[in-house]
Amino acid sequence: MARRSTNRSKSAIEINPAIRLWLLRTLVPLGAHREFLHSQGFHNDDLATALGLGHWVDSSQSDIPSFLCRPSKTANTNTEENEFDLKAVRSELRQLHQQAEKDSHKATLSACLRHNIDQLSRLVGLNSTDCRVLEFAVSIHHERILDDTADWLGSLSSAKVFHVLSVILDLPEPEIRASLSAQGILARSGLVSVERSGANVLRHKLDVLSHNFADLMATSEADPISLLRGTVSASSPAQLTLSDYNHITHSLEILRPYLRHAVSTGRHGVNIFLYGAPGTGKSQLARVLADELECELFEVACEDADGDPVSGERRLRAFHAAQSFFAQRRALVVFDEVEDVFNDGDNFFGRKSTAQVRKAWINRMLEENPVPTLWLSNSIHCLDPAFIRRFDMVFELPVPPKKQRERILQESCGDLLDASRISRIAEAETLAPAVVVKAGAVVRTIQEELGESNAAAAFERLISNTLEAQGHRPLAQNAPNRLPEVYDPGFIHADADLAIVADGLQSAKSGRLCLYGPPGTGKTAYGRWVAEQLGVPLLVKRASDLMSPYIGENERNIARAFREAQIDGAVLLMDEVDSFLQDRRSAQRGWEVSLVNEMLTQMESFPGVFIASTNLMDGLDQAALRRFDLKVKFDFLRPDQAWELLRRHCAALGLATPAAEVQARISRLQRLTPGDFAAVLRQHRFRPLENASALVSALESECMVKEGAKRPIGFI
Repeated sequence: MARRSTNRSKSAIEINPAIRLWLLRTLVPLGAHREFLHSQGFHNDDLATALGLGHWVDSSQSDIPSFLCRPSKTANTNTEENEFDLKAVRSELRQLHQQAEKDSHKATLSACLRHNIDQLSRLVGLNSTDCRVLEFAVSIHHERILDDTADWLGSLSSAKVFHVLSVILDLPEPEIRASLSAQGILARSGLVSVERSGANVLRHKLDVLSHNFADLMATSEADPISLLRGTVSASSPAQLTLSDYNHITHSLEILRPYLRHAVSTGRHGVNIFLYGAPGTGKSQLARVLADELECELFEVACEDADGDPVSGERRLRAFHAAQSFFAQRRALVVFDEVEDVFNDGDNFFGRKSTAQVRKAWINRMLEENPVPTLWLSNSIHCLDPAFIRRFDMVFELPVPPKKQRERILQESCGDLLDASRISRIAEAETLAPAVVVKAGAVVRTIQEELGESNAAAAFERLISNTLEAQGHRPLAQNAPNRLPEVYDPGFIHADADLAIVADGLQSAKSGRLCLYGPPGTGKTAYGRWVAEQLGVPLLVKRASDLMSPYIGENERNIARAFREAQIDGAVLLMDEVDSFLQDRRSAQRGWEVSLVNEMLTQMESFPGVFIASTNLMDGLDQAALRRFDLKVKFDFLRPDQAWELLRRHCAALGLATPAAEVQARISRLQRLTPGDFAAVLRQHRFRPLENASALVSALESECMVKEGAKRPIGFI
């Protein structure tokens, strides 16, 4: 039971005068005392003590919740200890409020909070009302007693929030509304915003930049960067250089001078959207550019100080704060993983993304941001076309071409790998720089335990596992299908002299060839041989490498393949080209037409050697056929070619020279191809061939399973 006691009264708990004034205004003018007081005592004894009402709190009942206390039936009103007098407490509470109002000019916040508010005021441009609102917002997120007291006001609408703040801060309500409007500096800087959807208690209606921000503001005199801890951070130094990005030279020739001009002139609304597969070096490129421009680089955090993911809404607010804090500095901002904002919706359930919900806000932000910003994403698909036009530049950072991959491997891991292994690993077309750097760091950590002979193998194994985990081919499958030692274009049955064609391509350095014919006749192998004769790399693209379920992605993949071949100076060999050049007259969907159009455009503009192979010549678009400089038919081996190829392989395998009856058998195989020999040689690894007769028997089996092969009649 709470009673008045003169000899056991509690002294007031130390509390900041400004906080105490806000508490009293909440309790008296705003009526929260109705929840604070009840007939048996206080609902919060600590608050009562803090306000100076501790003498009404019975210390003997301090461990018993006040709502369980009951008036004593035996208490004598004339004794020293009187029962809790609700009317008297109300009167004293009003007197405390009146006295606090008289002394309001003395009610100041802590020196630490005032210092930080002054810093932000000068940095962001806050007026006096903004400062008062920010002070209160920080305090209610930091001071639990203020938060608990405000809860007694109940759930508040946005309109009621403005009224409550007007009373607590003793400011005109129109000024409060203006300060907390969407166009106000507090909201635009991300420091304080009003949650306008639904009703809630005051603390949740006043949303500050982060909980960490409120604690830092109230407890330590800090510089602006540290106040943004957990939301924005200074970027770490770059590990790459501009020379690592030679494969995007054309884009950098525009981007670098544009950013230099924006930084030097203070141009607003500078936004660059950069996308590419994970690990291609997008973040590193941002750091490289900042170093070159001699700018500070700040990154919008995607997780808080506890390692928990930050919502798209809060990341946008952090971005706003960074723009306000660093507007007067020579700086760049990088916003990585923009999917958190532009692609965090759910189409299936009809939930819009943060960007779609805040579309007007984001559009204005992209037009007005004072600090140039690089927006990074793994895919362009996360970006609504309506937003794309808002960016000054949109370009892709692809996986580096082979020459560049070899150089990165040499510079990063040349001490671990020999030249042949570097060349083999670099064949992986999906190998991103970050994968190389990470694998190298792991191997070096345990290099002494692995030993020199095992370090290279461990590195290759790590690379292969990562590629496979990313959905790409492991290194074993990425390794080029090298030409066999017995390869000779003379073993190809074609309607043109292939050696003369290769000589012509070597002289002209350009050409568009279409190789067509049955599978296994040597079309792809000839493309590899041509690249060797020209002394240039070979870039092989199959239909499975280029086809995508996303509309428009096929066209981008095709363009990317031609661009990569041009940058690397490679022969581009596109297998199964019928997938991209089907006759447009039979097209049933719009994307089928656009796919052919893109192929034709890229073929015409490609300055190097392009070789297309197909098993299905009849269905190709007529316009595509006209664009090929030469169309070469590949056919089944002639008997003399089959016999000579058999002799070569027998010699290579260490088998005896085939007898005359074996020549008769192989000459009867009308659908024999070099690919059949390759298949039989693969069988030889686990089912050794004892002689030439066994080799021909295996070739006969390969021919028998082909479509259109003649079956033997009778018994065998």
